[in-house]
Amino acid sequence: MKEENKALEKFIDTNLKASLEKFMEDDSDENRFNLISDINLLWDIDKHYSRKENLIFPYLEKYGITSPPKVMWGVDDEIRAKIKDVKLSLTSYKGNKEEIKEKLEDATNQVKEMIFKEESILFPMCLDTLTEDEWVKIFNESNEIGFTLIEPVRNWTRARVNVEEKAKEETEGEAVDNGYIKFETGILTSQEITHILNTIPGDMTFVDKDNIVKYFSQGKERIFARTKAVIGRTVENCHPPTSVHVVEKIVNDLKSGKKDSESFWIKMGEKYILIQYFAVRDENGEFLGTLEFSQDIAPIQAITGEKRLLSD
Repeated sequence: MKEENKALEKFIDTNLKASLEKFMEDDSDENRFNLISDINLLWDIDKHYSRKENLIFPYLEKYGITSPPKVMWGVDDEIRAKIKDVKLSLTSYKGNKEEIKEKLEDATNQVKEMIFKEESILFPMCLDTLTEDEWVKIFNESNEIGFTLIEPVRNWTRARVNVEEKAKEETEGEAVDNGYIKFETGILTSQEITHILNTIPGDMTFVDKDNIVKYFSQGKERIFARTKAVIGRTVENCHPPTSVHVVEKIVNDLKSGKKDSESFWIKMGEKYILIQYFAVRDENGEFLGTLEFSQDIAPIQAITGEKRLLSD
């Protein structure tokens, strides 16, 4: 997005400015068509705005940031309308070149103002809010909309740990896929374990001792979205950048033995979410990882009296 802004500014200050100057000196059909051609290239900005509006804004709105995207989208539409108006004035040219110059300069000034707002407000806000995995999704879906004046020179690849290999190394090859797993208090199949964990009313995520995300439950109604893309990633990629330092402190406190658990509770509409972090340790007290468990406790808080009979 930033590279596109640089390309837009360069294009406006060099190509478009030169074509406008030639047109003002001589409004011949050749100079008019050249200016129209450059305005067609300027219209490429629609792809930049469309990616911003349809790929970035939805993530900001997910985190409750709605006002800046709404205002910015309105200005984007104003810029689109002004560029279209300039092109229409040139295609149906009636000798009003001073008016066209004024309209084009107004449109390009607003483009530059939007570039400033993106660089100073929008992008820092996005970097403070979106996770790396969310940025990767935006990048992967960008091709469907297209790019403005330039295209990315490389693909975005992420470092990732193969958690299956890691598990086999840590258990000396004892990882079980479809067989039985014997516990101290019983025996379960991997299928039974999967559905037991998914039936527990809450979201669970396990991060191992190396801060690698190894597992998350998939209940019917997850509170916080998780995708399989986080498996093998560090814990930082499961949380917005603004809260990463808090998560890191929690994990470090649990890992060091300073704490065995930590809890938070927040309001999310009608839901009242309790978020708990637990240190997972073996029989010798060795730290194995961190379990994050989140649940909606509003229904629990609403319980009063007693219930001794079956529901109908």
